[in-house]
Parts: sequence; structure tokens; C-alpha cells
Amino acid sequence: MDAKLIPTATQTAGPFFHFGLLRPEWADLTDGGKAKGDKIVLEGRVTDGDGAPLSDAIVEIWHANAAGKYAHPEDAQDKPFDPHFRGFGRAFTDKDGVYRFTTVKPGAVPGRGNALQAPHIAMSIAARGLLHHLFTRVYFVGEGLNASDPVLATVEDTARQRTLIAAPNGKANGATVWRFDVVLQGKGETVFFDF
Repeated sequence: MDAKLIPTATQTAGPFFHFGLLRPEWADLTDGGKAKGDKIVLEGRVTDGDGAPLSDAIVEIWHANAAGKYAHPEDAQDKPFDPHFRGFGRAFTDKDGVYRFTTVKPGAVPGRGNALQAPHIAMSIAARGLLHHLFTRVYFVGEGLNASDPVLATVEDTARQRTLIAAPNGKANGATVWRFDVVLQGKGETVFFDF
């Protein structure tokens, strides 16, 4: 009997990945508070196009230390390396779509042509229903370099730019809490970048 070949259907990630990657300690980039710099908490909510929370998204961040140096061997800047700052973190959203990281506020880093970029955090989101990771940046309200940041300037619509700006939201254990919500589509959709 001849078997008819049927192509395998395209699938999105999960829900299996959540269990294999669940490591709550990855959400602290400060080595238990030992990293140098202003400690911050970055938290927010990830929602879909209908405003419903994504309860099983993976949120990853990476950024420079407080001095503006990445924890990567290719960062040859003459800036201090902080052995207690990991530079990368991963957190999962809870049943309400909320994620939370403990980290330090990043320093400015050079971009193309050595133009300084405003302090920022790179972020990716993976979730059931997404065929590809989504990438965005988190900037901080009130940073002087925001006005001249070369990447932020590529988003010409000021309302869309605001989707990339975290706002202070109180204190937690002496650290400033910065709120950054991610809207996957629809009204108030976060700006995402192609890489």
C-alpha cells in the first residue's frame, strides 16, 4: 500500500517550552544585588490584540552595565567590566501577563559612527501563537539622550515612540520600578524592530 506523503503543519512555539526553561533566578541580572549601579526593577504586562494577558510568554532582556559596557568579549570599550552583572535575563509572564526583572539602569553605549545611544534595554518576546520572536527596546522617560538616540529617531510618530518609553512606577526594596507594558498588536501596539 502506498502511503500518501502529507507535509507537517507549521507550529508555533509551546506550550512545552515554558517548563523546560523555567529558571526564576534568570530574572535577576545583579547577582543578588552585588552589581554596581542604580538598581532598578523592570516590570510590565504583555497583552495580545484583544487586551488579554499572555500568561505563558518568555521575555528576555540584554543590556550594558551601569558604565555602558556589555558583558560580552567583543565589547572592547575602555569602560569598567562588572563581574556581578550578567547582562542577560529571562522571565516568564504570570497568569496576569506580568513579567519582572531586577537589574541596573544601563549606561549609554556608542552606536553607528560612535554617536551615543540613550540608555536602553533590548527585549525579545516569545509566546504561543508567535512564529518568530518579537524585538523591541526599552528607553527611560526623562533621559536627555532620548532626543538624539539614532534608533529612537527612526520612529517618527511621537505616539509610537511613547510605546518604547518606560515610566517610573514607585520603589521596591530601594530600587526604582520602571513600568514597560508590551502590546502585541492593535491599539497602542508596541514598536517592534526587524533583525
